[in-house]
Amino acid sequence: MWKPSRNAGSPTEARLPYGIRVYAVGDVHGRTDLLNRQMAQIDADEVRYPCIRSIVVFLGDYIDRGPDSRGTIELLIASTRMREVVCLKGNHETFVRRFLDASLSLNDWRLMGGFETLASYGLKPSLGLNDGEHERLAEELRVAMPAQHLAFLDSLPSSFICGDFFFVHAGVRPGIALDRQTEDDLLWIRDDFLHYGSPFEKFVVHGHTPVNAPEVRFNRVSIDTGAFATGRLSCVAIEGSDIVPLLDIRDWAADGDTRTESVQTKRDGGLDALLRQNRGLYVPQSAQRPDPSYPEATRPFRRKTASRIIAP
Repeated sequence: MWKPSRNAGSPTEARLPYGIRVYAVGDVHGRTDLLNRQMAQIDADEVRYPCIRSIVVFLGDYIDRGPDSRGTIELLIASTRMREVVCLKGNHETFVRRFLDASLSLNDWRLMGGFETLASYGLKPSLGLNDGEHERLAEELRVAMPAQHLAFLDSLPSSFICGDFFFVHAGVRPGIALDRQTEDDLLWIRDDFLHYGSPFEKFVVHGHTPVNAPEVRFNRVSIDTGAFATGRLSCVAIEGSDIVPLLDIRDWAADGDTRTESVQTKRDGGLDALLRQNRGLYVPQSAQRPDPSYPEATRPFRRKTASRIIAP
């Protein structure tokens, strides 16, 4: 269990409003199987540890890389009908609209796992991407993707505030007020945010940059554990000033406890190997211009952010 500090050097702790529990879930990337299991674990946790009101916050990156982006979107949409859910936008979600509006952007999207998303909708892109194939695939996706799926992707907010916690996909730009952050930074930022050594305006809960296990710092917690490749989708339960990691779903039994006091991962070597094999998972945030050797350096245009807020 962790108790995050809201201000460095101050005894004041970041807190959620009384009676609210937030379950924050990391990057899914087309692993509907893991998402189903994670949601079942959250349901079981609520039975074991009842609360007044719970909110599930998904931190973005629902599509690409994994085998079932379509199923993941379908399950997230269904979950919004059954309970209070906030689905945030990740950087990968921006590629769908970009591709439909400008089909040549598939050259960038394919480097991010876009072909896997197209395949989940029944499309069959060729590795060579012959002349004219970009537009053909865009037209096929317009037909194959349910309007409800596209509306879901287009409507995703880029951040969510609850009490002293700021939920976002990638992070925030240090020194910039939260209400003045650009969507580009909220969805893509890495080093400038990760290496920042001072408190933020609120305690930040984020994904985007893979870690072996949920990782807490005094000003943020990171919960992307590379689910599409490691098989570990992670969730933390936040209530009052406590942050409690749920048990690794690879080790969780449906009739067992859902929580753990230890955040030591059991398969630390797996993610390290993954990072070595796929440079696209981690991108040094250095040059302003995209570096073609880093697929995630391909960035969307900056735009005004959208957010949801629950006041204290």
